[in-house]
Amino acid sequence: MRNQGLGDWVARRRIKSAGDTALIGEERTYTYEVFADRIARLANALAARGLAKRDRLVYLGNNHPDFLTTFFACGTLGAIFVPLNTRLASSELEYMIEDSGATFLVTHESARDLARAAAWSSGIRHRLVVGGPADLPAVESFDEVVDAASGSLRDEEVSLEDPAMILYTSGTTGRPKGAVLTHGNLTWNVFNAIVDYDVTSEEVALMLSPMFHVASLSMGALPALLKGGAVVLQERVEPAAVLDAIACHQVTSLSGVPTTFQFLAEDPAWAEADLSSIRKLTCGGSSIPLRVIEAYAARGLSFSSGYGMTEASPGATSLPVRKASEHVGTSGLAHFFTSVRIVGPDGSVLPPGEAGEIQISGPNVIREYWRRPDESARSHDGAWLRSGDIGSVDRDGYLTVTDRLKDMIISGGENVYPAEIEQLIMELSAVRASAVIGVPDDRWGEVPLAVIALHAGAGLSPQAVLDHLKGRLARYKQPRAVVIVDDLPRTASGKVRKVELRQMFSAVPSDPVDQGARRG
Repeated sequence: MRNQGLGDWVARRRIKSAGDTALIGEERTYTYEVFADRIARLANALAARGLAKRDRLVYLGNNHPDFLTTFFACGTLGAIFVPLNTRLASSELEYMIEDSGATFLVTHESARDLARAAAWSSGIRHRLVVGGPADLPAVESFDEVVDAASGSLRDEEVSLEDPAMILYTSGTTGRPKGAVLTHGNLTWNVFNAIVDYDVTSEEVALMLSPMFHVASLSMGALPALLKGGAVVLQERVEPAAVLDAIACHQVTSLSGVPTTFQFLAEDPAWAEADLSSIRKLTCGGSSIPLRVIEAYAARGLSFSSGYGMTEASPGATSLPVRKASEHVGTSGLAHFFTSVRIVGPDGSVLPPGEAGEIQISGPNVIREYWRRPDESARSHDGAWLRSGDIGSVDRDGYLTVTDRLKDMIISGGENVYPAEIEQLIMELSAVRASAVIGVPDDRWGEVPLAVIALHAGAGLSPQAVLDHLKGRLARYKQPRAVVIVDDLPRTASGKVRKVELRQMFSAVPSDPVDQGARRG
């Protein structure tokens, strides 16, 4: 077979796992035969409509079996799958659709209005809707398209070097950029997950975090499917329903962000929930609050954790449960097929115990950003990816992450980059300077706080700033509060000292809007 990429995985597994369950979602169960047939039909339908190798297809929707159907169908054709975050504002999505140059759009019925707003001026030529009718001539029903297509298998030439996905990640410039993950990047990441997290063919993996984030897809769903296990999909996190699903499907592995695990433990059904089938919990995105660790420990459950980023597909290190007590506070060891090093400002590799920039190398690390050659070059030090994060490695190789060089905020497992918000605030003519920092929040881990300084004599209320941002950013990116100060603390070179700001504002002000009283 000429297809060496991920597109062939389910077709190959169909033979080895005949009759076994592959997917559970939307109150339906898909065996590997049914799943493989559905992928083949969709691939033929998309090819008949003109989707070819390296063409881009955007998917807009939450966790659903047809997210994976579309992902594998693109892989079958060598097309590039571009999943987008449904929590973003339409203007943010519009930029990503246009930047990717996508010509196909698949959207879930629940995101139909958002898709219309985001793609109205783009180059999209073909639109399919999952779970809903074809209400316009330019929109087709996903199910009708699949049912009408041939189920014959295709054998397109796809190599591990070919791009499989574009995942948009914001950066310090405020403009999202597309990380290009190849079939090889994803394959090697899956190998890392299988080796370091002991994924087996008996796996029943429940996906709570959305698969448009690479961790849920690449650390959860893909390893389980490669091994012939089952993937259970939850479109949204409703704690009682999740706890029911764990018991009903005898879920063995659960992955998510700290906020998700917190919601489950706080639900009234938690105390009586049947969690006996769970073999492992994997948590990422930010540190796990002690009260969450204790709630799960009381039920006999412990967490595996790790460190990673989209550009590493996403795994860089892992800390298994059996080593957690010996290496508390660390992010574990480099994944089996991945290397991690610490580099100083002069580019030298630092010895154990010294803090510097974390750099990552391995076949799971991307080579480029989509159509961004300059940023691609800046992001690498030879074969090593510059993470932008600060950490140290001890003598045994365990990584400790000590700071985020990029000032990224992690709110409810979502990455929030201050520069993006700051640029929008600076559109207001009354604003002289702005800085966005993360402050602790019991529910979300962190939330954005905007600190601004005004031009002399200018008048602007905190509410006016919030009104300016409304609808232009995803809700999780919206500042929880706006504080007006006389001036922002700066270094001698003029850079804002965000460390000092975080010391000044260690919590959200008691009134998130009426904070007009100036602070020096």
